[in-house]
Amino acid sequence: MRIVFMGTPDFAVPTLARIAADGHVLAAVYTRAPARAGRGLALKPSPVHALADSLGVPVLTPERLKGEAAAETFRGHGADIAVVVAYGLLLPQAILDIPRHGCLNLHGSLLPRWRGAAPIQRAVMAGDAESGVGVMRMEAGLDTGPVALEARLPIGPGMTAGALHDALMPLGADLMSRALAMLAAGELRFTPQAAEGVVYAHKITNAEARIDWGRPAAIVARHINGLSPAPGAFFEADLGKGPERVKVLRAEPAEGRGVPGTLLDAAATIACGVGAVRLCALRRAGKGGTATGPDFLHGARLEPGTRLP
Repeated sequence: MRIVFMGTPDFAVPTLARIAADGHVLAAVYTRAPARAGRGLALKPSPVHALADSLGVPVLTPERLKGEAAAETFRGHGADIAVVVAYGLLLPQAILDIPRHGCLNLHGSLLPRWRGAAPIQRAVMAGDAESGVGVMRMEAGLDTGPVALEARLPIGPGMTAGALHDALMPLGADLMSRALAMLAAGELRFTPQAAEGVVYAHKITNAEARIDWGRPAAIVARHINGLSPAPGAFFEADLGKGPERVKVLRAEPAEGRGVPGTLLDAAATIACGVGAVRLCALRRAGKGGTATGPDFLHGARLEPGTRLP
């Protein structure tokens, strides 16, 4: 099949690689424009852009897809299907209507739960027992289209959003490969999403990343794990040079109780509103390395009884 692929981050890379390996013709790849990164603020192409370049596939990075000029360019690819994975731009109806078989989206949740921008993080933060990926036909609405295939994955105890993300990537690539094979054979069937159980995964904001020790331990741990590795849940503490931000990248509920925010022991157990959490992996602001809870406390010279805000 002749395919236009549209995606940007790491999550989309295995699906693009699988499409190429399956022998489909990649007419073009659409991705977000290179962004400045690193100390030198050099322009860095997206992960999808880098893979497309290595495959020798033409890459387009439009800022928007509205207007006749964008539609005419898209029409010129002569695509049978567009495959969309975490692209980052909304596709107007004029674009959705161009490919002969429409546009397929790989979404990182079990729809209709967690429509929207941050389904993986929100599933962990909410304490869902499972997550998954689905292939749906795109409509103008936000993740409202009918679903053809799904693959499920348990969310294990203490699993971070990063670990779930990495587990879903190959699962999604396999699922899209199956969907395209079935489409080519005329065997792909779609089922409308249920009207009940719709939940929106709103974009993660930095404002919600601060840890609230006053909440129950299970919720605090899920909040921390759901925001790991990015943007990273954080607290602030005086580590000798004034208030400093510390990111917590993994946590688990633990035995203990006390005034919320109190450091209970040298294992980095922190009292919460109900119960306590153990901080398993931490990183100081501006530092590259990650430390275990005990190692962090030793380096930061924080003693049991310290109250974290």
